[in-house]
Amino acid sequence: WRGAAPVERAIMAGDANTGVSIMRLTAGLDAGPVCAAAAEPIRDEDTYGTLAPRLSARGGELLVDVLDRRARGEELDFSEQDDGEATYAEKISPGDRVLDPLRPAAALERVVRALEPHIGARAGLPDGTMLGVHHAAIVDDAGVAPPGVLARDGRLLLACSPGELELLRVTPPGGREMEGVAYLRGHGLPDGC
Repeated sequence: WRGAAPVERAIMAGDANTGVSIMRLTAGLDAGPVCAAAAEPIRDEDTYGTLAPRLSARGGELLVDVLDRRARGEELDFSEQDDGEATYAEKISPGDRVLDPLRPAAALERVVRALEPHIGARAGLPDGTMLGVHHAAIVDDAGVAPPGVLARDGRLLLACSPGELELLRVTPPGGREMEGVAYLRGHGLPDGC
């Protein structure tokens, strides 16, 4: 992943691993030759907030190792990158934040994790306002409902295509972060949802 949002895009894509590298700067975006690299697994529960610090620490360790090798007079072996293997990690747009219920629940759960805690995902409510979504989980006992936000069995859900997400931590418009069930108790949803 090269570009503005490599950590977020790796989580959104469902990648099993990401990593860091030490490279020589060139005119191309993240395209310089690499002298050291390290992989980092992406755990099922990872958010940007848990993965980015691990990558920062791993990158720092790798950089110190490279600088120590250079200080000892060791030759650093730089390898050119294969541009054909690179994927551009576009900046996160406002549209990337919106949980589109026409997408699969598994993909939307990864979006929530990728944007937490720094950008945040959002789900459209039946009245046209947006609900911030900080934590969500795929529902194993998903019902058959049209795509969109709904309440069932006292839970705040997003019916997707396919599957459902339970919206566990949310922020209502102009409000503070709260549990999804607390949102339902205080705000409810329009009849028919």
